[in-house]
Amino acid sequence: MIDAPDEDSFVARFGDLYENSSWIVRAAWAGRPYADAAAFIAATARIVREAGEAAQLSLIRAHPELARRFGVDPQLGALSAAEQAGAGLDRLTEREFAEFRALNEAYRARFDMPFVICVGEAGGKVAIRAALERRLTHSAREECDEALRQIDRIAALRLKGRLAS
Repeated sequence: MIDAPDEDSFVARFGDLYENSSWIVRAAWAGRPYADAAAFIAATARIVREAGEAAQLSLIRAHPELARRFGVDPQLGALSAAEQAGAGLDRLTEREFAEFRALNEAYRARFDMPFVICVGEAGGKVAIRAALERRLTHSAREECDEALRQIDRIAALRLKGRLAS
């Protein structure tokens, strides 16, 4: 069961599941207790979908750009840094780093938001790069929807890790 004795404790425990967006978990407090992780993620996903386009874009934009160097990007928090390191994005060659930077810049220019992918499920830096290239062909609406699906997957993996510890 997912619960806490009070709202502040609930947010303190789960607030970082969504990058710099604890408002989602705060809103989920009203629906607790949650029977399991799937019920909790379904509830938070619903909160995000019902929040409206401005809040959704704010959530997406709260995510750091992929393949940035830890200590260089102030948005790259501990959870994101660990996830990116697990996918090898902290060990790019200079050429790979330049290629990711160029793709990230093209993506941001096209969609006005960072590329978001669940690196824990993406299959490594080669697969992430291929997804970035492929998703550059999406429409803005398709890409916003995909980014939100990826954010749900990120939150689910983070929650799984939190519950295991």
